[in-house]
Amino acid sequence: MPRFPRIPQLMTCALVGLLAGGVQASTPAPVPDSLQPLLVTMNERLNIADLVALTKWDSGKSIQDSAREAQVIANARKVAVDRKLDPEPVAELIAAQIEANKLVQYGLLAQWRAAGKAPDTQRPDLARQIRPQLDELQNRLLQQYADFAPYRKDPSCPDWLGEARAGLIKDQLHGQALIRATGELCITEQ
Repeated sequence: MPRFPRIPQLMTCALVGLLAGGVQASTPAPVPDSLQPLLVTMNERLNIADLVALTKWDSGKSIQDSAREAQVIANARKVAVDRKLDPEPVAELIAAQIEANKLVQYGLLAQWRAAGKAPDTQRPDLARQIRPQLDELQNRLLQQYADFAPYRKDPSCPDWLGEARAGLIKDQLHGQALIRATGELCITEQ
């Protein structure tokens, strides 16, 4: 009797095991509960950019406000340290929010200039109404970011982000801005 009759059986078992392991490995991880609230807050912040743009339209002030941006980012770094978060990724996150917000403002101002007018809607006060609202959103955003941070390196993160983002986009301009706002959320190995 030959000594190796079990080799085909062992190879079949090994092949089935590899295939089963491959199927299991390709199953995406479930979307963490912390992603949607984070994206909703980012989107809410972008929608406030419409109001900021109206105040800039009325005042003629520049969209770029480097001193204010530096102040907002410095404050975010301090909050990050207080919350035991790495201040550098937090600063990058907040810088991305600022850039996304400016993207909306520039886009809207260009549309309004082309039309020769801005929408006839009530303008809240930038310093007394809009900035405190942005500060509150930033506080909420940092807490939600802390909740989501453990999932940033998950290989499924870009897929989760793409799907969750799609449900929040109201128009092309705000969609592009939301892509910018979320551009640093997932950490992918290249």
